[in-house]
Amino acid sequence: MTTRSCPCGLPEAYEKCCGRFLLQPRTRSAGGNPIATAAAPTAEALMRSRYSAFVQRDAGYLLRTWHPRTRPARVDFDPGMRWTGLEVLDTTDGSAFHSTGTVTFRASYRGGSLHERSRFERVDGAWMYVDGDIME
Repeated sequence: MTTRSCPCGLPEAYEKCCGRFLLQPRTRSAGGNPIATAAAPTAEALMRSRYSAFVQRDAGYLLRTWHPRTRPARVDFDPGMRWTGLEVLDTTDGSAFHSTGTVTFRASYRGGSLHERSRFERVDGAWMYVDGDIME
């Protein structure tokens, strides 16, 4: 990816925005699983980076940032899906001073949009996506 603006909608270059979480060098745990060397500092930053991961079709990042309690075995991407934009509508908690948070957003794709309120929790200090409610 070039230095164009980030898919998450912020004006920074991808590498300095969400890419710093997705593209960074990885280390391995004792069990051989990759561990990110930097983590999203807020629930909103994690949600934005996960949107970018959907745009990039980075299943590994999505699974690593999914809460172990609700994580699926794999992520399947619709080959015809083309994400076109993200709008964060509301956030509740989710800062360095919280253990939970919510982010309400609208993610647009060719032919429609997804409006969701996502829940996040900290696990060992890192923000993780728990689940979400689709909004009408």
